[in-house]
Amino acid sequence: MNAEKILGLFKEITSGVLIEIAVVIVVALLVIWLSQRLLPWVAEHLHGKQRLLALAMIPTIRVIVFIVAFIWIVPLVIEPSMQNMVAILGAAGLAIGFALKDYVSSLIAGIVAVYELPYRPGDWIEVEGTYGEVKHIGMRAVEIVTPDDTVVFIPHLKLWSNLIHNANNGGPSLMVVVNFYLEPEHDANRVKHLLEDVALTSPYVQLAKPIVVIAFEEPWGTHYKLKAYPIDPRQQFQFMTDLTARGKQGLRALPVKFAQLSPEHVVQATPC
Repeated sequence: MNAEKILGLFKEITSGVLIEIAVVIVVALLVIWLSQRLLPWVAEHLHGKQRLLALAMIPTIRVIVFIVAFIWIVPLVIEPSMQNMVAILGAAGLAIGFALKDYVSSLIAGIVAVYELPYRPGDWIEVEGTYGEVKHIGMRAVEIVTPDDTVVFIPHLKLWSNLIHNANNGGPSLMVVVNFYLEPEHDANRVKHLLEDVALTSPYVQLAKPIVVIAFEEPWGTHYKLKAYPIDPRQQFQFMTDLTARGKQGLRALPVKFAQLSPEHVVQATPC
């Protein structure tokens, strides 16, 4: 009797049904493949928010295609009654829950990530000390590329228990912070104005955003933080290098002396 009930859940599978299922799967895979090739190409020819929006469409399209294909295929195989659907989905849920708990948690977190947008392709994020640009958002993990050109895959389940640091949060603006450590005997106002000029004259600076210099005293000297925004988040390291090199050159010309930090002060002076 139980066998008869199980068999009663399914329709008769004909060659026409098999062909239709195969066509749906092939079309779904083709649409996903095209979106993963075409949208990054389109994004490379766009700038600012348009580029980020084009990249953010990739995981959204993939989720929609999977859902549409699933909704299409299931009625072809299973008798579409409420009792049958509850039985099949309940059994599948129990099996997946026990066998693939962490994997399913990552999948659910991936769906949440599509709608809550803690990160998008093109964002610069940090998770558990790993910092890089989001290149691809899969169903299970997010792929980022670090400044050292290392690809790191971070499971979406990190959303449940870890802090996600997003430097630009879907926008074209990302703050760069450059630190300078000077001995205390100097004219702080001259140093402040010089560092502002260094940022203002950089070819990478985004002039629409503020340039800020923060100074505070430490036991070993004075710590300066120069904060500014590059035109494009991808230029952050060129921008940081430019500010550091020209900032040091300008400070030596004032002249001022750079602080020589002892090992115990190095930890204290590490930027937040």
